[in-house]
This record gives sequence, structure tokens and C-alpha cells, in this order.
Amino acid sequence: MNNSTPPSPSPAAGPKFRRRAEARPEEVLDAALALFVERGYTHTTVDQIARSAGISKGAVYLYFPSKKALLEGLVRRAIGPVAAFAQGLIGGAQGDPRPLIARFLRMIATALSDPHTLSVPKLVIREAMAAPEIAKLYHDEVLASSIPAMQRLIAAGVAGGYIRPIDPEMAVRCVVGPLVAHILLSEVFGVTPADGLAIDRLIETHLAILLAGLDPETEPSK
Repeated sequence: MNNSTPPSPSPAAGPKFRRRAEARPEEVLDAALALFVERGYTHTTVDQIARSAGISKGAVYLYFPSKKALLEGLVRRAIGPVAAFAQGLIGGAQGDPRPLIARFLRMIATALSDPHTLSVPKLVIREAMAAPEIAKLYHDEVLASSIPAMQRLIAAGVAGGYIRPIDPEMAVRCVVGPLVAHILLSEVFGVTPADGLAIDRLIETHLAILLAGLDPETEPSK
């Protein structure tokens, strides 16, 4: 009779399984993003996402209870960290806000250099009219907090004399508007610079114009 105890599972088996389980939500999000970009949000089903991710539909629902939840996950993964960093940057701001505005826009340029991150605002622009829940989600997750914070920053800059007297609400639209228009021109109208989307060049050009326009008014020399 063999009294030896059964061999225990290999120590590598547990961690390997855990790594696989931990990675699976990211794989599902990757599959969803690829299909949303290729087919459109409204024409993509959870079944298709599950097949693309190599798992069952039920497994998808373990992580994301609906297709909208997948979209929420994509927005939070791509834009959430940028929005949170921007709010932290702006929230404790004191003094001249222009360097923070420049840092904020350059941070966006860096984030959008990642194709996965860039795909999310592209998706919002393309799909928002057909699927209003996309626009609402993006508003709630990103714009509802970041736009008021930027308005307060600009208003404080005006009050402190660092920025010429301007309308803070309209100024925020001028800060972010060129970036939205740049992506819109590319995605909807096919007007793209010869070297690709070139967001870094757009941001630096935008900053050169924007910062000159924000400069406080000076008395003309006599």
C-alpha cells in the first residue's frame, strides 16, 4: 500500500490562474473597444464581445452586467485617470493658472498618444448622436467635474490679474474646443494632417495662440 500523500498542485498553478482571472476584465474591455470601433457601439452585441475575448457570455456578465457597463469601463480606464489628475492639479492651484493650463493640455496630448485612450473620444464623437447614453456617460464621468474646475481656475486667474478679463465659461470652451474640433475633422470629415493626427503639434500650436490671448492687458506705452 502506498502511504504517500497525493502530490499537491504546483505552486505556479495558483498564481497563474489568479493572473488569468485578474487579466480577464482587461481582455474583455480590449475586445469590446476593438468591436465598438470596428462595428459601432449600437451594432455590437455582448455575444460578439465574448467570442472575441475567448470566453462565454456569462463570463462577460461576471465582470460587466451590461453593454453600457462595458462602455463605462472603457471610459473610466481611458479617461478617468486623466480627469482625476487634472482635477487634483486644478483643485489646489494658486497663483498664475497659465502654466497649469499648459500642463493640462500637454497631459492630454500625452494620454491621447495611446491608441486605446484615443479610441474612446473618437468613439464618443462618432456614436453620440445614435447612442445618446454614450454622450451622457462621457458627460457624467469626465465633463461634469473637469469643466467647472477649469472655469474656477480661469475665474481665479482673472480675479488675480494673471489673465485678462474674460468670460470663464466661454474661455473653457476655447481651451478644449480646438482639440474636439481636431478629432472631429479627422473622424467625421477625414481632414487629417499628413503626418497623422499629430495631437502634439496641435497642442503646441494651440498653446502658442491661447497663452498669448490670455496675457493680461497692458497699458500702451506713451
